[in-house]
Amino acid sequence: MTTTLSRPEVGTGRVVWFTGLSGAGKSTLASALHAELVSRGVAAELLDGDAVRENLSKGLGFTRVDRDTNVRRIAFVAGLLAKHGVTVLVSAISPYADTRREVLSGLPNPTEVFVDAPLEVVTERDVKGLYLRALAGEIKHFTGVSDPYEAPENPDLHLRTDQISVEEGVTRLLTHLEYTA
Repeated sequence: MTTTLSRPEVGTGRVVWFTGLSGAGKSTLASALHAELVSRGVAAELLDGDAVRENLSKGLGFTRVDRDTNVRRIAFVAGLLAKHGVTVLVSAISPYADTRREVLSGLPNPTEVFVDAPLEVVTERDVKGLYLRALAGEIKHFTGVSDPYEAPENPDLHLRTDQISVEEGVTRLLTHLEYTA
């Protein structure tokens, strides 16, 4: 079956920036959206914050300066890809509102997606027990516990993953981004 897509002009990509607490579902939604876009013939790339930190930002810590450096590096790569017509899905906590605003303002066709779930929900989802360790004071600079997470005031899309399924989230993303069949 051939699908006709409504999408940005050829050669003009976009960046979809998923932000939220660890365990909120950013990577899950971004991965599911990536698979759907690729299945529809859209040139798409996924930049996951953990993978970028391991491969592009190795050696950075979790201070504000290091977190901002990591976010700016991700944005740089995302911008390069988007300039060549790629839909780039960025999944990164990116805890500071001013840094997100800064990087998004320099990206082609940016969309900020706030992937939201309450602290008690992300703590329950945390199979590694990082939230419990952070709450016990064993991990310093843990976003949402001992370091701030500044939620977007006016995101382009706000997805409460404690209230919707991954499939519903992908449907909302596709509709918002105007990738319709």
